[in-house]
Amino acid sequence: MTKADQRRQAYRARAMQSEPALHSAAIQCRLMNQIWFQTAVTVLWYVGCRSEVQTHTAINDTLALGKSVVVPYCTEDAGGARCLGLWGLNDLSELRPGTWRIPEPPVERRYQPERQVAVTDLDLVLVPGVAFDKRGGRLGNGAGYYDRLLSQVRADCLLVGICYESQLVSDVVTEPHDVFMDYVITEAALYRGRGREG
Repeated sequence: MTKADQRRQAYRARAMQSEPALHSAAIQCRLMNQIWFQTAVTVLWYVGCRSEVQTHTAINDTLALGKSVVVPYCTEDAGGARCLGLWGLNDLSELRPGTWRIPEPPVERRYQPERQVAVTDLDLVLVPGVAFDKRGGRLGNGAGYYDRLLSQVRADCLLVGICYESQLVSDVVTEPHDVFMDYVITEAALYRGRGREG
């Protein structure tokens, strides 16, 4: 099976997911019960949209715990390559529909120095994906935004894939540059991935 085949299969499974709010809440509960979540200070949350695991409640609850919440936005580096910028979030109401209608910080506020967050500040990255496997393999949308970000985090920063059980495949088709998750969380289980140790 190719990456394109796996994407098609996982997109269908995600779109047909029953009771997404209930399963998203179960994923959040499982996540927040982990000691590594409880001890993390700076957490990068993706802002769920469309058929992704819903994250708005989890983001609000993370803010209520007093943690620093960071959200990504699509931008370009100095060389013109696509990348994710990192923005310190105070409230979800600050976000506006951005690239692909994903909620992002408004363009006029993205570059405020007090809101910029360095990738090396992250303790925990919660990663979306089209599909995952139980080894921590991840299949994204194909644009490479998260691939570049995940290759730059600190060695002790935990990478956690968030998905529905229906998005799991037996083995994600991977390439040498792909980064494996330390954990994958679904509504049914917590899977220990191989992480960057391989």
